[in-house]
Amino acid sequence: MDFYEVLDRRRFTRRFSDRPVPEDVLERILGTALKAPTNDHLHQLEFVVVRDREKIAEVIAPVAENTARVQERMIAENAGSMDPDELAMFREALPRQHTMLIESGCLVLPFFKQEGCPLTKPADQSSLNYFASAWAAVENILLAAAAESVGTAFRIPIENESEHAKRVVGAPEGYEFVCFLALGYPAEGPHFCRPKRIDVRDRIHRNEW
Repeated sequence: MDFYEVLDRRRFTRRFSDRPVPEDVLERILGTALKAPTNDHLHQLEFVVVRDREKIAEVIAPVAENTARVQERMIAENAGSMDPDELAMFREALPRQHTMLIESGCLVLPFFKQEGCPLTKPADQSSLNYFASAWAAVENILLAAAAESVGTAFRIPIENESEHAKRVVGAPEGYEFVCFLALGYPAEGPHFCRPKRIDVRDRIHRNEW
């Protein structure tokens, strides 16, 4: 599969089949995270992989309630001004965030070790290097999964979700939880939100804006 085809195949999967992701495929996918650029050259990433659905439910326990609250607030406050594609996501895709994590049957929790500036409390633009490194690693995982025909979906933790997940899996101090990352084979006829169509030529400015 050519690289640009991989990019086109990389889509959020919100409905997964029961087919498990083999361990060797999972290891290949996660191994690509260690090939991403990193600000400290140490690739201080660790992964907690949870396959038991009861344990997944325990790890993501606050997600359903938090999602419902966010959805209700965002639509109430912004429905009139939202882009139609954004509104469709809030109405259709957001409610699936809890069930998609459980249904995948393979929840990956990437952890990134911090030195100096906390991931979520940058002091300046340069200290965002930690955040950029973590997400460069996640992007490699998403693309590798697409190349393996494995579906992916992620949720960035909000409110109490990060601390809850870290406590449940016993993560050590000094590591920051990046996201809930679901990996699995898509169900038959999975639902995808319509991607925003943008012509890159409309976004390129020559010499000045």
